[in-house]
This record gives sequence, C-alpha cells and structure tokens, in this order.
Amino acid sequence: MVFSCSGIKKLPPGEKLYTGAKIEIIYSDKIKNKKEILTAAKTVLKPTPNKKFLGMRPKLWANLIAGNQKKKGFKNWLKQHGEAPVLITDVNPLETTKLIEAKLFNIGILNANTEYKVVEKKQSAYIIYTCRIHKPFTIKEFQYSITDQNINNIILSDKAKSLLKKDDNYNLETLKKERERIDALLKDNGYFFFNPDYLIFKADTFAKDKKVRLQLLLKEEVPPKALNIYTINNVFVFADYALTDNTDSLKKNKIIFDSVFFIGKKSKVKPAVILESIKLNKNSIYSRKNHNITLNRLMTLGAYKFVRIQFSENDSTSKNQLDIQIFLTPLPKRTLRSEINLISKSNDFVGPQFNVNHLDRNALNGAEILSLNFGGSFETQISGKYKNLYSYSFSSKAELLFPRFIVPFKLKNVSSFYVPKTKLSFTYNYLKRISYFDLRSLQFVYGFKWKEVATKEHELNPVNINFTSIANRSPEFNSLLESNPFVKKSYEQQFIAGAVYSYLYNEQILTGKKHQLYFNITTETSGNTFSLIRGIAGDHISESDPARIAGYIYSQFFKISLDLRNYVNFKKNKLVWRLFTGVGKAYGNSSTLPYIKQYFSGGPNSIRAFAINSIGPGTQSLQGSGASIFLQQGGDIKYESNIEYRFAIYKSLKGAVFTDAGNIWLFKSNPALNGDPFSFFKFYKELAVGAGIGLRVDISFFVLRFDLATPLCKPWLSEDHRWVINRIKPGDGLWRSDNLILNVAIGYPF
Repeated sequence: MVFSCSGIKKLPPGEKLYTGAKIEIIYSDKIKNKKEILTAAKTVLKPTPNKKFLGMRPKLWANLIAGNQKKKGFKNWLKQHGEAPVLITDVNPLETTKLIEAKLFNIGILNANTEYKVVEKKQSAYIIYTCRIHKPFTIKEFQYSITDQNINNIILSDKAKSLLKKDDNYNLETLKKERERIDALLKDNGYFFFNPDYLIFKADTFAKDKKVRLQLLLKEEVPPKALNIYTINNVFVFADYALTDNTDSLKKNKIIFDSVFFIGKKSKVKPAVILESIKLNKNSIYSRKNHNITLNRLMTLGAYKFVRIQFSENDSTSKNQLDIQIFLTPLPKRTLRSEINLISKSNDFVGPQFNVNHLDRNALNGAEILSLNFGGSFETQISGKYKNLYSYSFSSKAELLFPRFIVPFKLKNVSSFYVPKTKLSFTYNYLKRISYFDLRSLQFVYGFKWKEVATKEHELNPVNINFTSIANRSPEFNSLLESNPFVKKSYEQQFIAGAVYSYLYNEQILTGKKHQLYFNITTETSGNTFSLIRGIAGDHISESDPARIAGYIYSQFFKISLDLRNYVNFKKNKLVWRLFTGVGKAYGNSSTLPYIKQYFSGGPNSIRAFAINSIGPGTQSLQGSGASIFLQQGGDIKYESNIEYRFAIYKSLKGAVFTDAGNIWLFKSNPALNGDPFSFFKFYKELAVGAGIGLRVDISFFVLRFDLATPLCKPWLSEDHRWVINRIKPGDGLWRSDNLILNVAIGYPF
C-alpha cells in the first residue's frame, strides 16, 4: 500500500519521477557564510518535486488513479485535488546550472563553475549539482560620479546613509536598494520624474584579491524633465467625490480656502481639518515623503473610504510646476450595527448576548468619530449542579475621537505621518448576580493615541476614573465576604482615579517577515495624586484607616503587564509563542487590588483546559460551591505561556494543536485559604498546564474557533499528584465530563 500511495507505480511507461536535487559545493577558499551561499543556490532549483507525506505522495497518487476523468464524479474530484507528476523529462539541468551561477554571481561569486549529474533509479531520478566556488568579491571602493551637479550634491550630502560600505560583499540586491534609496532622496527634493533605472553601476574587478571597485553613474539617455526640480502650483481638493463624478463639471463649483481649491459639493468635513493633513503646499518643492504623509493622514482620519492623489504638469507656466488633485470619497456618515450571539463559556454557563452600535464618522463636522454602544447578556446553566444560578448584565458606552491632540497647551505632533487621536469616553455597566449582589460601575477616560511608525503605537490616558459600587447584597454573599477578608476588601465600594500608559510594537503588518514580534507593555497607577494632597494637608494615610474622597474610599496601587508574542510564519502554517506576565501592588490607602484590576487565569483566551477564571491563586481553587462561579479570588501576580501550531486543512478550515501553562498568585497569603503567597523559588511548581486541539473557520474578517483541551497538571492537588497525564482516560465518560473543556469563541486567542 505504501508503494502504491507513493505514486510511482502508476507512472506512464518509460517515465521516471523527479524526486528533487542536491547541491554540493566545493570551496577553493576559506569562506565564512557557507550556509547563506547554499541557501541562495537552492532558491533557483526547479521544478519543485511532488509533495511527500510520511514517505508517500497521496496527491500524486490521486491524480494518477483518476486517469482521464469525466467532468463529474469521484474521479474528477480526485483529479481536481491531486497533483500532476513531475517527471525527470520536465527538468532542464543545463538551464538550472546557469541559474545557479547567475544567483551566485549576484552575491559576489563572479566565477563559479557548476556541473550536474542525473542519478537514475528504477522508477525515479534525482540530480546532483556540483558548484566550484571562490570567496565572494568585496567592495574595494565606491564612488558617486553623477554628471548633474545639483543631483550629485544632494547625493553626497546624504552619503553617510549609503548601503554600500567598504569591504562588504558584492551583492546585486544591495545595489538595487542603494538605487532605490537615492531615488527616494531625490524625490524628496523635488525630482518628481526621476526613476531609479536612470542610475547605473559600473564595476571594475580585481580577480587576484577578489575586489571590486564600484562607480555610480547617470545614464546618458535620461529625459530632461527627470533632471528638473518641480514645485507645487495649484492644489484641488474634491472633498465629496464619487467614482462616477466628472471632474470637469465639478470644477464649476469651487471655493478657495487658504490658497487651496475645494471643488464640487460643500465638504461635510471642515476644510481646515482636511488642510491639517495636506502637506503638499503651494509653491513648496515636491516631496515624496510629504506625498505619502498626505495620503496616509487623510486615510487615517476615518472619514473617507478612498483617497487618491493625482499629479499633472502645469502647462500655463514654464517653471516646472505640478498641479495636484486630491480625490476624497467619503464613507457613509452613519452606520448602525447589531449583533445577537449565543455564548457558551468554559464554566458551562450559556446564554444570549446582544450588542447595538451606532457610529457617526463626522459628528462635529471635524472628522470626529462618535461611537454609541449598548449591549446586554444573560447566562445560566441549563443543566448541571449550578442550574439555579444565573446572572444578567447591561452596558452602555459613548466614545468620541478627535483627529488631533486636545490639550490646554500647545503640543507638537509626535509623528506627522499619522493622525493623532484624542479620546473621551463614558461607560456604564450593570451586573446582576441573582441571590448575591448588584454591581454598578461608571468610568470616564480622557486620553490620547498616536503612532510613531506603522509598527509602534502609544496610548496615554492621563485621566482614568472608575467608580464601582455593590448593592443588594444577600445574606449568603455577606457571609462569604465575612469568611474571606481578602475578597471582602476587593469587593468594597471604591473610587479608582489614575493614569494608564500602553506601548505596542507589532510586526504582524509586515507581511513578508518570517518572524513577527508582538510586544505590549501597559502600566497603570491610581490614587497617588489624592494621597499627595492628603499628605500635604497632614492627614495620616494607611490601609487600616483608609482616606476617602467625597465619602468613598479611593484605591491606591501600581500595576504593570507585559504581553510578548512571536509569530513564526511558514508557507501556509504558523507557530505562535506567547508570554504574558503582570504584577499589581496595592499600597498606601489600599490593602488589596480592586476586583476589576485583579488578574485571573483560565478560559478560552487563557489556559484553555480550565474553566474561565478558575485557576488559583497559587495552589488554591474555589471549586465546589455555587459561590465559586460568581465570587472569584483574583491575584496580584500573573504568569501565562502558550505555544500553538496553526495549520491549514482545507480552504478556510484551519486546525491547531496547543499547550498552555499559567497561574495567578497573591503577594501575601489569604487567611481564609491554606495556600502560600507567591514564591520565586517554587512558582513554577504551581503552574496549571493543559493541552488540546483546535478547529477554526477563518474567512479573514471572521474567525469561529473551537478548542478542545484537557488538564495535564492541576496545581491544587498535592505536589506528588499534580501531573495527571497518566490518568487520562478518553474512553471513560466520567473522566470526559470532569476533564474535557470545549471552548467556543470568536477570533484567535492571541
């Protein structure tokens, strides 16, 4: 069967299957970068042999067994999903030797010699390519010899940024990038019609010492206008442009605002706001950088679906000037979106969830974005030991984003390439835990978002105020709080006022990168300003006798969290590694972190083999009572690590295998529990560990995720019995009920 599925048996008579090629390199000199040279040579090998899986070629077998298929039926399906045989007669080894030598030439091995040998077996064949090479040529000297003096001066002024350095290996790709760098430099200095192809390198080689002298020249046949500096003349803005509009008819209606022509219908966004993003100004020298800044800022305003900039030479003057037309196609001003979902949590609670969102993309006619959101949910256990428990919640949020910094003092934009945002938001949440309590929270945030570059983003909320109150406490709930002072403290009615700063570095937008790094660090403080004022007033502040603001205890703490990820991309698959760690410390006016600021672990985006928020702190577990579902003990410290391999199955259907580990801890022990506080020397022994498999439906803009996981290590068990791998019994119904967790969620966990 293995022989049959290898695909070789059903080849056409007299044909041999091509199984690939090997490259053997013989070095005449001592060479350091042997691996890079071999990798470069392999990139030109062609064709690609048929794919193998566990020593077999199922796709080749499917293609051959289908034969001359009909238009319909099973054999046609096999043919469509199979793979045509790659035969040795499909290979042109002589051409491949030339490609290998050309590739080696491009990385400085100018005199390589390549031979080939076909090795035939009974029904297959492969090729051995033997390359005799020398060490790469290095740059002895590099000169700019540009005949146009103005261009030459501009290039020399930026010579320090040249990509070509003395003693570096000769590399064709580096030469191309150097031409592109110079082209970008010239375009930023007004040379609108210049092109990197107008530059040419001349190379003189010295075979004896493997050196090359490079000289950058200007081609003789360069068009005259490519050597002229262009300035901006007229700027036309079509602020309400539809793709079907006629620009000539629109020009009949125009107004002038700060020397810029606004054409067509009256702009819904104030002209002054649009001009803040236009960096191509009348009488200024053309700059590609300002061109890109203008395009990017107009797109990130959030008010436009399409932005297009068109340039044309001004025929009415001989001063080398450009007219600019900026076409802005607005997004719909208002949108209304509603969602109704059925939520299933890993703690077996299910229920409906709804959300309604109203978006206004130009709320105050200055490209402000107003978002109004209202949602609610209900959850209960349909069957199980907690089927009499249920809860419901409602939430509302109003958020207004301004496309600028709004501060009481003058502030220069951190980056002109992206539009900074100022955020004002109000949030109200109501949560009803039947037979336990009602929780109400009100939050106000005033803050800023801005980007340095595409991969770096900052968020600063200097004002972050949160007021939380708990009402309608049941006798059972009060009894639980009295028996657990730590939890009681975290559920106190508190006033949280502080600042939050977050820095994000994300390489996922760099699509061609194999290793994509994600790094997010968030810091938060609360209560320091109030404590400083009370301290200046001479008031004594302590956690045993906390101070109050307007009659309410205010929280004082510091918190820092780090989320680090690495995405390793293969052709269709991906390996993801994640580390999350966080520390929060209450001090001064507080003895514990507020409940909403504590860390929790377990659930569909955490340790997936355990129910949501069910892990810890430490070796403790609040399992076994109805209260443990609604009344949970959070932690001051959190550690989680995850590794997940994601692979393609068929079209939008994806699969995954994963392992998660983590826990939360307290800085000091809880008298109501028997566990110890966090210890650096033994925390790794208290990690909850789980593993599982996943199935995802990924249609780019929407991901439905199913993750099935089971615990491998349960930290609340005695130290000698925490690892439960040897107790896995998938055939046992009781074991499956107690240990298998199915997580159904939207989106990837990280």
